Parts: sequence; structure tokens; C-alpha cells
Amino acid sequence: MRLDGKTVFITGAGSGIGRATAERCAEEGATVVTTDIDGDAAAETATAIEDDGGTAVSSELDVREGDAFAAAIDETAEEYGLDVLFNNAGVGHPPSRVEDTDDDVMEYVIDVNLRGTWNGCQAALPVMREQGSGAIVNMASLGGQIGFPYQSVYSLTKSAVISLTRTVATEVGPDGVRANAVCPGFVETQLADAFFAGHDDPEDARERMEQEYPLRRIGKPEEIADCVTFLASDEASFVTGHALTADGGYSTS
Repeated sequence: MRLDGKTVFITGAGSGIGRATAERCAEEGATVVTTDIDGDAAAETATAIEDDGGTAVSSELDVREGDAFAAAIDETAEEYGLDVLFNNAGVGHPPSRVEDTDDDVMEYVIDVNLRGTWNGCQAALPVMREQGSGAIVNMASLGGQIGFPYQSVYSLTKSAVISLTRTVATEVGPDGVRANAVCPGFVETQLADAFFAGHDDPEDARERMEQEYPLRRIGKPEEIADCVTFLASDEASFVTGHALTADGGYSTS
């Protein structure tokens, strides 16, 4: 098993890609720490893993709170060790033009998507540096690579996450720590549902989006979980500073 004996800390693990990744990592032998701003959802993921014979613990975590993030990481490292951090928690916003986007929306999305990732890296890196090993995987997006129309703040934050990931990789590589990002296209998650719901005809918007993908569909959380698991594993031991695109060919069409 690719993650046997390792501990994986996941934010936003209560649903979508976070939950799928938690389950996938557990299948690969990891002890999984599931966290989410919705503590009940994080607990449901952990319970599902344990019901399937895996090992998991859960806690409530708001990634915007740096002190709380650091405390959760330190507690995990002391109790179970810390081998992998998956900074997955993120939010989107209703479609809007740049000039029509409210400041409150901008600040909220930046706070969760960018500051949350920053807080995770700040919390985990001292532990990983000291032990001389570790892997960080940050949730970015295709939107951070090519820009999504009417998703300016979301794209801004995800582009910044890619840049942060590359910077971290250059800083901590000499300490034996890797940092990578995964950049999905549209995936069947609550974020995608919310995006389509912002259109006059959500079903038509979804169908038109699917036709823009060479595979003629959007992704599944489990497919992104496989990408994260690879980047977290020793199979990616010579991969760092990379933004792995998983977009069903959208960026090539």
C-alpha cells in the first residue's frame, strides 16, 4: 500500500474531493485526520473510513484561523506523526464580472482559499523540516492556470496557491520536504453545483460545460483523489513544485 504507516491531514474532508481523498488515502494504509469547518461532516468521513476497516480521526477546523490550524497540526504530529498535509478546503463565488464583485465576497474567498492554504503550510512546515520529510499537496484549480470568466477572485486565489506551492517547494526541498498542487477542471462537487446554480438554466449550463471537455463530462471526486494520493506517495518522490492538471483535456481543446 502506497501510504502504509503514514499520517495524512486533510482539510475540507467533509465532502467532495476532500472526502474522496480521505477514503482513498485510508485504502492505501494511511491514518487519516479529517478536518472541516463542519465538524459533523468531518466525523462522518472518519466514521465511513473506520467502517471500511481504515483508521481515521476527525476534528472541526476553520482554516482561516492560523492559531487553530497550528494547534491541530501540532496535536496530530505529537499523537500520530505527520507525513502529508492536503490543503483542500476552499470556496467559490457566484459568477460575476470583476467590477461587479463585492468586496465582502473577494475577502471571504481570499481568506479561505489563500490564507487557509498559507496557514496550513506555516503550521506543517516546521514539523516536516525538523523530521526531514513530508509532502504538502495544495488544492489549486485549472482556473488558476488559465482563468475562468466571471470567476475572477476564485481564479486569483488559485493562481496564488500555485505560486505559493512552487515557492515552498524551492524553500524546503533541501530539507527533504516536497510541495505540489493539483489543478482540477470542473468536478462533481458542491462548488460545481453552486456555480451552475448561479445561471438562469443550471442544467443547460452544465450540459454546455460538458461539451467543452474532450471527454464530454466533468470530473469525479475520486479521480482527483487518485491524483492527490499519487503526489502524497513515495511514487512521486522526485516530483515537487509541480501543478498537476486533471481537467479531462479542457486546457488542450
